Amino acid sequence: MKKLIIGITLIFGFVSLSFSQELTIEQEIIDISKEKWQWMADKNVDKLAILFDDGSKFVHMSGTWKKDRELEIIKTGSIWYKKAEVHDVSVEIFENTAILWNRITLIAVVRGNEVSNEFTVTEIYQKQEDNWKLLDLTFSSVRDTHTIEH
Repeated sequence: MKKLIIGITLIFGFVSLSFSQELTIEQEIIDISKEKWQWMADKNVDKLAILFDDGSKFVHMSGTWKKDRELEIIKTGSIWYKKAEVHDVSVEIFENTAILWNRITLIAVVRGNEVSNEFTVTEIYQKQEDNWKLLDLTFSSVRDTHTIEH
């Protein structure tokens, strides 16, 4: 009986530890995403260049391009990601890959005009050595009533 109780306690301990580690990784990804939005608003291309993987892609309403063009667009202000108001976040972890979905209202300045759009943004991150790298950022236009199921 004593062995059974110890065994059950160990099983619950391992399950609890595994669950809390996953929550910690999820929170880490959420925090990275929040920092990314701030860096984009601040046009901090130095920090973004470190976060973005060299092969990363960016899918916008007007086209799809790679890291260098996205950094140039941010640096020059062709698109100024002025403010991303995050309404909802969901994260899924798959080994060394994390997918984050944000439902946001994005206030941006595009070609000199301030615009506000509702998006669900999909961000794919991969753990490379000790750092998370952004592999993909995709904007999907949605209604403000759109919800993300957790």
